[in-house]
Amino acid sequence: MISKNMKELVDKSAAISALFTEGPRLRKLLGDENVFDFGIGNPNVKAPISVNETAIELLENMDSLTLHSYTDGAGIPSVRQAIAESLNRRFGEEYTGKNIVMTTGAAGGLNVILKVLLDQGDEVLTFAPYFSEYDVYVANAGGRLISIAPNIPSFLPDANKLEEAISSKTKAIIINNPNNPTGVVYDEETLKKVAEVLNKKGKEFGTTIYLISDEPYRELVFDGVTVPYIPKIYGNTIVAYSFSKSLSLPGDRIGYLTIPSTVEDFEDVVYGTGVANRVLGFVNAPALQQLVVARCCDEKSDIAFYDKNREILYNALISYGFECAKPQGAFYLFVKALEEDDVAFVNKAKEYGILMTPGRGFGCKGYVRIAYCVARAVIERALPSFEKLAKAYKK
Repeated sequence: MISKNMKELVDKSAAISALFTEGPRLRKLLGDENVFDFGIGNPNVKAPISVNETAIELLENMDSLTLHSYTDGAGIPSVRQAIAESLNRRFGEEYTGKNIVMTTGAAGGLNVILKVLLDQGDEVLTFAPYFSEYDVYVANAGGRLISIAPNIPSFLPDANKLEEAISSKTKAIIINNPNNPTGVVYDEETLKKVAEVLNKKGKEFGTTIYLISDEPYRELVFDGVTVPYIPKIYGNTIVAYSFSKSLSLPGDRIGYLTIPSTVEDFEDVVYGTGVANRVLGFVNAPALQQLVVARCCDEKSDIAFYDKNREILYNALISYGFECAKPQGAFYLFVKALEEDDVAFVNKAKEYGILMTPGRGFGCKGYVRIAYCVARAVIERALPSFEKLAKAYKK
């Protein structure tokens, strides 16, 4: 028998796990050409050619013992410095390598920083809808995730609800900007209100409340929208970043934490992340990928491809009668289900070969997530099925 704790984690993670198995099952049943899988947020744009070229160059020219050795838990010093200098150029900061900790993606970074910050029973707040694995990450560190009710239809954080939710046990808040699953970008005014609440409640309780900003979609924004750089707004911000989306490297598991010097207990937090990398079993971020992204961190993927997919699918679904806030970033649509039970709606969609993710897995019942990071042909072939699905609820 597996442990009770793991059984709970398995149950919480079931929605994400199902995304990897339901597609193959339906393809066997309906045929490849009749299945339209919008379940998994797996980039459909190739990594910049410089990524492959850099990896080949390193493999061919760098001493293999050095290339494949363990690194410092916080990452290779020269890599950390390269990332810091990139952020300085882009956001006008004055970081050094000491402000950067290399991690196995943003997910690894989140688990690391939560391990560093949380004591047993500490509370972590997040705004629904939120990435469903946050429950598991916080539980891994002994904490308790508290979801703040969604602010429909804008899905922007509600500072008043945040103030009501904070208690003396609140250690951190996690935000995801741009947001998965909605694609909404949290604007500067909204984030300033959040910061005001965190400062106010921290003083009231005599505690430090950390803001953990999960930003794997930071470069995936449309219509001239920019993502505010949150450390400039709130000093106790720690940013978790991944190259999974910006460079289309989800399987390479490479990212980093940015820990500004303004963070409370900065030295201890930074040192703790290196230790957490080891005790959580990561040991260090993949050495080869650290060296690759150090050279390619300013490269970009083809955002225009996702933008075109967004326009085609969003406009079609609206014309069929679906309701959805138009996403400003990431590569998801968060669509209101055509019946109250989002799971039943997802199952109904399967009859038309459409795979989506129920909103309740993101803490928001009655909605579904559609990942449009797929081949253009998949979207075009799926449109008649979406139209038939909509008409099935108009009878």
